[in-house]
Amino acid sequence: MSSAEQPDIEEQPGQWPTVPPLARNTLDRAAHHRRDPEWLEQAWKTGLVLVVDTAATGRAPVRDRADGSAELVLLESAVAPEGERLFLGVDPDGTPLFTVDAPLPEIEGARGRTLRDVGHRLDDRDAGLFSAAAALVNWHVSHLFSPLTGEPTEVIEAGWSRVTADGKQMWPRTDPAMIVLVHDGVPGPQGRCLLGRNAAWRMPDGSLRFSTLAGFVEPGESVEAAVLREVKEEVGITVRDLRYEGSQAWPYPGSLMLGFSARADSDEPIRVDPEEIAEARWFTRDDIAAMRGDRYRDPETGAPARLPMNASIALYLIERWLQSP
Repeated sequence: MSSAEQPDIEEQPGQWPTVPPLARNTLDRAAHHRRDPEWLEQAWKTGLVLVVDTAATGRAPVRDRADGSAELVLLESAVAPEGERLFLGVDPDGTPLFTVDAPLPEIEGARGRTLRDVGHRLDDRDAGLFSAAAALVNWHVSHLFSPLTGEPTEVIEAGWSRVTADGKQMWPRTDPAMIVLVHDGVPGPQGRCLLGRNAAWRMPDGSLRFSTLAGFVEPGESVEAAVLREVKEEVGITVRDLRYEGSQAWPYPGSLMLGFSARADSDEPIRVDPEEIAEARWFTRDDIAAMRGDRYRDPETGAPARLPMNASIALYLIERWLQSP
């Protein structure tokens, strides 16, 4: 389990999507416009802007709706804060969409929220838009200078590349990471899945946060090989029957989480890597359902045990398994 999946305290239940929460998208990225400065200039005048403040952990202005969902607050370009204009694409209705990395302005009825906080409560358009914007602004912040020469870089191609004075270009990169729900293959309420608690997680309320196992794909490695390696390294278990379940962006700062399920023998001894995992254990479907309803207590300490945040693909994988026969 890596920093690609971190716990979050503030979360609200919502209707569970049929795809990972941050895999939803309606944005036409319209890449053919990125090298057309005249089109971009006109598009800016009629477009809408999502402000993302990387200095405030990637917050954007969000307004809560009466039905429990949430929506991004987009600004007309004339009142948007100053900053590099990063072109995200075109809305289904033809509206050009941009993002700017800047302090959030005061907007009545809105407050700054992160994608972790509200990703699951946004509609398909806003979930895809916020995911793209967060990933793009995070990349720009970390590439103000060339990693090869230390030279300053500047934005080109409407935000989809940076270049040094001598013409060396860089493009946004995404780091692939695997995440897997390990289960015993047993049907019904007594079927079990293996969840771990990251050694770095400290919950202010004393609860115990359990999640699926995750880690980054290493150079020269397939995603499937990474699943086998990470599970073996973190909990000492051998898995088989890998099944791809879906993926979603996790722009913290720029990961793509590739989700799997896999089977394992629940009698095989668990041997955790203490630098990564504080604890790992098997939970029945009844246990997981109780955790989902905030009714589960640790048998030894009595502390509440909780599942990952609603915006994560980790919870999506757990839910898929929980709802399976």
